[in-house]
Amino acid sequence: MPYNNTYYAPGYQPQVPAYPSVPQNIQPQQPQTPGGGLIWVQGENGAKSYLLAPSTTVLLMDSEAERFYIKSSDASGMPLPLRVFEYHEMAQNGSKIDFKGGEGIDARYVTKDEFDALKRIVEALRGDKDESAV
Repeated sequence: MPYNNTYYAPGYQPQVPAYPSVPQNIQPQQPQTPGGGLIWVQGENGAKSYLLAPSTTVLLMDSEAERFYIKSSDASGMPLPLRVFEYHEMAQNGSKIDFKGGEGIDARYVTKDEFDALKRIVEALRGDKDESAV
């Protein structure tokens, strides 16, 4: 039996602080992330070093490129292979917008190479080699 050295005067009842009862069905709150709920990382190394709780999956947005990552962990907390995706803005008609030129450029525009080829065809049809006439 543990030794208790506390002495109370006869008839004295010690006051025990009353703690409110804690409900048993409290759900843990998810941490608030700035930026509308998106988690931003710097490149693939930032995504790989992002720590996860066990049995968790998160979407990580790359702040350096048009990529996003899906990172998951198993029940023991070990990370699963990182999934990497690229995204591109789409035009209203569904075609890909590519401001750098090349494949997938919006159909409303032509590249400089396409324009120069058309210019040579027009010059050949007109029989005109003078650049100032065009």
